[in-house]
Amino acid sequence: MVENVALGRDHRLRKHTSALVAAGMQVTVICRRDPANRENPQVRVFDYPARDGVSKLGFMAEYAWSLLAAAVLTVRAMFSGGVDVVQVSSTPDIYFLLAGPLKLLGKRVVFDFKDLSPEIYEARYHSTEGTMYRLLRFFERASLRTADQVVAVNGAVREVAMRRGGLPDERITVVGNGPRLADVTPRPERPELRRGHRHLAVLAGMMGPQDGIDLAVAAIDHLVHRLGRTDTQFTFVGVGDYVPLAERYVAEHRLGEWVSFPGWVTRDEVYDHLSTADLGLEPNLEEFVTPVKAMEYMAFGLPFVAFDVAETRLMGADAAELVAKGDVVAFAERMDALLADPGRRHRLAANGERAVRERLAWDRQQIPYVAMVERLATGRRSPVKINSAGGRPA
Repeated sequence: MVENVALGRDHRLRKHTSALVAAGMQVTVICRRDPANRENPQVRVFDYPARDGVSKLGFMAEYAWSLLAAAVLTVRAMFSGGVDVVQVSSTPDIYFLLAGPLKLLGKRVVFDFKDLSPEIYEARYHSTEGTMYRLLRFFERASLRTADQVVAVNGAVREVAMRRGGLPDERITVVGNGPRLADVTPRPERPELRRGHRHLAVLAGMMGPQDGIDLAVAAIDHLVHRLGRTDTQFTFVGVGDYVPLAERYVAEHRLGEWVSFPGWVTRDEVYDHLSTADLGLEPNLEEFVTPVKAMEYMAFGLPFVAFDVAETRLMGADAAELVAKGDVVAFAERMDALLADPGRRHRLAANGERAVRERLAWDRQQIPYVAMVERLATGRRSPVKINSAGGRPA
C-alpha cells in the first residue's frame, strides 16, 4: 500500500514489485489511480481515484479517504488470492491503522521507511510545535512499532528508526534506491534539449518545498546575472508542489531564457536529458534523505553539484562538487567552475559510474530486500532464487 504516489510514478515501488515477482511471488499494489499503473501485467493493481489536499485540513481529508479506500481494497485482495505479507510505505504514516488488524489475522507487516513525515512537515510549515506535528511523530512511531520488519532507505533513516521507534537492529533492513543497471545503458545525446545553448544542466525528480528548489534557482540567478554565464540551459524535469513558486521566481528574475520546467515526462525522456547533460543539480539540505537524483546522475556518468549533507557525502562525494550547506553563492561558483573544466567533469563522472556499478545499483540492493520478504512469508531462512515464475501471494 502506498498513498502519496501511484505505482506508475513510484520508481522505488516498481523496483520492489518487479523484484518480488521475479522471486516467484504474487504481488498486489493498492495505490492512487494512474494510467501507468498497469505497465507490468504481472503485478495486480487495485487503485482508487485520488483526492489531493493543499491545506492542513485538505491533507487530513485526503488521508482519510485514502485510508478508507485502502481498507476496502485490502479486503478485496484477501478474498481474491490471499495475503501473506503486507508492505506499507511512508509518507504519510497512516497505514499502521490497517496493519494492526492484519497482524491479528496472522499477516506479516513490512514498513518501507523512506521519508520522515515530521521533517517534511517542518520543512513545509517551519514549525515543530502544535498538534499536527505531535500526531506525525506518534504516527511514525506507531508505524515503526507495528511492523515486523522495517525497510530503511539509508543508514540515516535506519538510525531514526532505532532512536525514535526504539527498534533493535535485527528488525531493520537497509535497502537503497539505486537505479537498475539495465535501465541506465548509454543512449545518444539529443542536442535539441540544450535549447540552443552550449551546455545543459539538469535537475530531475520530485520538487517539493523540502527539496531545495528555491536554492537551485537562486544559484542559477547568481550564475547568470552575477557571474555572467549565459551559455547553459537549466532544465528542471519533474513535478511537485514547489514548481509554481519556482516558475514565478524565474519570471520575476528574468531567467526564462535559461531555465525551463517541462513537467512530468517519461523515464526515457528523463534518461535522454541525463545522457545529454553536462551537469546535474542536487540542492537537497536534509541530512537523512537518500539523494535519488544524484544516484541517477552518477549512473549516467553525470557529475553534479550538491550541498554537503551526510547521505550525499557518503554516497557520492567522489562524483560531485560539494559546497557548504545552504551556500547559494558557492553553489553557483562551483557550477561555473565545473562547466569550464571538462577534464574535472570526466573524472567525477567515471567515479560515479563505478560507484553505481559496484555498490549502489538496485541489482545489488534487491538481494537483502527479497530475502527479507521471503523470510517473513515463509517463516524460515532460505536462499532466494530470482526467477520469473509465479508463486505465493505477498
